[in-house]
Amino acid sequence: MNLIETFQNLVAQVPELVQPLIVALAGAIPFIEGEGAVSIGIIGGITPVVAAIAAIVGNFLCVLVVVLVSSRARQAVVTRSRAKTAALAGGGSAEMTAADAPETDRSTARREKFQRAFERYGVPGVSLLGPLLLPTQFTATMLAAAGIGKARILFWQALAIIGWTTIIAVIVGSAVYAIR
Repeated sequence: MNLIETFQNLVAQVPELVQPLIVALAGAIPFIEGEGAVSIGIIGGITPVVAAIAAIVGNFLCVLVVVLVSSRARQAVVTRSRAKTAALAGGGSAEMTAADAPETDRSTARREKFQRAFERYGVPGVSLLGPLLLPTQFTATMLAAAGIGKARILFWQALAIIGWTTIIAVIVGSAVYAIR
């Protein structure tokens, strides 16, 4: 049994009041996200509007946490790098750490690919089109690592989550309605 079937079975077995919480939990998981979670909820018997709201909330809360943590991590790295540069400029010595190790060709290629997409489409394009290729959590992390402001990332990620989840809710809801 896979993860999606597990969530569908869980939604069908718990009381109606708890079902949206299961959908929100599914929405927080990368690769399931709001789109998969709303499908799980609707197929599990939740009304499309309630399933969509729960999936959106679960996905967005996860992205919010990821953006806040990623932004703090980036700030710590930048601060440490500036301190190291200041120490070297002042004649001090610096030790090489794992963070200073050269990047692999694979990570460099990924970064360059993201950078090209980012330069071409900007934050709105990467956020709105990102779910076609990567989970929103990954896209949000890369944007935060690039130094984009938290509010800007969260705004565009929220629009993407709401948009894609709504589209899938309409499609799945219509299909379930047509079958019944």
